[in-house]
Amino acid sequence: MNSYKQWQEQAQSITLITDAFINGEFVGSETGETLTSINPATGEILAEVASCSDIDADIAVAGARAAFQSGVWSRIPNAERKKILLKLADLIEENRDKFALIDTLDMGKPISDCVYFDVPTTVDTFRWSAEAIDKIYGEISPTTDSSLALITREPVGVVAAIVPWNYPLMMASWKIAPALAAGNCVILKPSEKSPLSALYLAELAKTAGIPDGVLNVLPGSGHTVGKALALHPDVDVIAFTGSTKVAGQLMEYAGQSNLKRTWLEAGGKSPCIIFADCEDLEAAASAVALGIFSNQGEVCIATSRLIIEDSIKDEFIPLLIEEAKKYTPGDPLNPDTMMGALVDQQHLDQVLACIGKGKTEGANLLFGGESVQVNDKGCYIQPTIFTGAQQDMEIVQHEIFGPVLAISTFSGWEEAIQLANDSKYGLGAGIWTSNLKKAHKTARELQAGMVWINNWAGSDTTTPFGGVKQSGNARDKSLHSLEKYTEIKTTWIDLS
Repeated sequence: MNSYKQWQEQAQSITLITDAFINGEFVGSETGETLTSINPATGEILAEVASCSDIDADIAVAGARAAFQSGVWSRIPNAERKKILLKLADLIEENRDKFALIDTLDMGKPISDCVYFDVPTTVDTFRWSAEAIDKIYGEISPTTDSSLALITREPVGVVAAIVPWNYPLMMASWKIAPALAAGNCVILKPSEKSPLSALYLAELAKTAGIPDGVLNVLPGSGHTVGKALALHPDVDVIAFTGSTKVAGQLMEYAGQSNLKRTWLEAGGKSPCIIFADCEDLEAAASAVALGIFSNQGEVCIATSRLIIEDSIKDEFIPLLIEEAKKYTPGDPLNPDTMMGALVDQQHLDQVLACIGKGKTEGANLLFGGESVQVNDKGCYIQPTIFTGAQQDMEIVQHEIFGPVLAISTFSGWEEAIQLANDSKYGLGAGIWTSNLKKAHKTARELQAGMVWINNWAGSDTTTPFGGVKQSGNARDKSLHSLEKYTEIKTTWIDLS
């Protein structure tokens, strides 16, 4: 790991790609428009990046469709696709520090998080997806002796992947790695708040040998190029991670165009239930703090709702405050920093407005809640803890997407379940208990796509990631991720 000084020096000399990547070439937008990338830790301009429009979307889709129909990627041997994707994974790993630095500068996250989590997870995703290519078998249906029914999986076609800004590189890999592995052509639309690592990824993809037109990257705003992709009649799949509001809009666009598949991983307001029989309250406090304060709380599965048994709250909350103190905002380029800057001033203002609403609605601001600066600059905010949270409060029901924790209490198991499930979201949920029977029973009752018992966010590439209710319908990671990007075909052969 580089030193603080080394990261600062590298930040001054880094070369950034700012053009869109269409049909194997880096090009400016057809309109000539750009969007400004700003370092939220300092307020300084990083780059002017091509801002694509519906014209660019049409060009990219046409190129992707032509590449798909040519079979240059979709019909090559599985072993060849695997070899190229493994080469891309190697290139990402070799350039770990540059990817980490790009995402740190672009959206303010701590450099250590990028080096030790974001980039390694991206590498693992590409390698795992590549190795899965020749592990997906077809089926033979149990028909009569006079017939043979084959069930095979084929790539869908053109996939538009629209990804968020909180984990720019990693979220992109969760979409495009399995989509490419399945033989599809992909158009990646990174967030306008964090487009830079996606463009560098495109450069390495070309170096690895991915054919022209198979992977395209279109930076730009969601309401222009994102909308154009969602409405495009020649896009077969939308794979999206982001807000619930935008997820709903994408479903509308799919219905207005060609009924394209729309796979959505949307918002979250994840509850964490701590029962009085939890054996290690210190470990629970550490996990809760990590879950809500890491990545500045800009995490879809953040532990934003803590539901704790009343009899242990007085013992637990001081432990939690001590953990919160470890997340003092700091320069993201400092390897010791555990909480960096929020992505931009607009988002900082939104988080502060939610904190203000929590106060006016009657919650008790126990810790933090103020914006701060580091080196007299930046979009920083203190880790924030509210107690006395009630179910009708905005801090309980609204996805703040910042380091804001709302604490509620319960006195019985049924009340804990009711509080946890009283949300339109259903992404993740946590349980802390030493009672195995209670853990299983509680996990069955929680309305969530993922449940963690005596940990928070435990997973690897083999386990599906996604939610229920208004948290969406898709699953990233695991073999199930490939299901989104393949069609099932039945071939019936008459043998009589």
